[in-house]
Amino acid sequence: MKKETSFLKCVVVVVMGLPVLALSIFILPGIAEFFAELNPELDFLQYPFLIGLYVTAIVFFAALYQTLKLLNFIDKNQAFSDLSVKALKMIKYCAIIISAFYVVFIPLIYLMAEADDAPGMILIGMVIIFGSMVIAVFAAVLQKLLKNAIEIKSENDLTV
Repeated sequence: MKKETSFLKCVVVVVMGLPVLALSIFILPGIAEFFAELNPELDFLQYPFLIGLYVTAIVFFAALYQTLKLLNFIDKNQAFSDLSVKALKMIKYCAIIISAFYVVFIPLIYLMAEADDAPGMILIGMVIIFGSMVIAVFAAVLQKLLKNAIEIKSENDLTV
């Protein structure tokens, strides 16, 4: 195992995965309950909001899994393969799904921020949306570059 990829794997799993897992277990139910208390007329949205947040967490972990698969392909010198392209495609789709869910959640986040007088919540939602879109665009660019590199490699293999 290469040092660089093992470090990345550790960073991906520990630094990115564990805080999201802790947030999902300990903080998200409190946020949904807080939202229901702030807006009693919208308390029926507490559980759909919570389910939506859990769905985005599951999609996030799916993207992390695809990232780990991609790092394993790099370790095995299979970076220029269709499996890597497929992993990048899944990462792109996961990022798009997360952005789409948060676009749907922005009105609820606005209501919560309005009731609590905390405009920073809207900013956090926008950062998640735009961050996920940046990841989706970056994964799409890498996917296209990798496809082109694989095509060039296969053409070179045929000429030799």
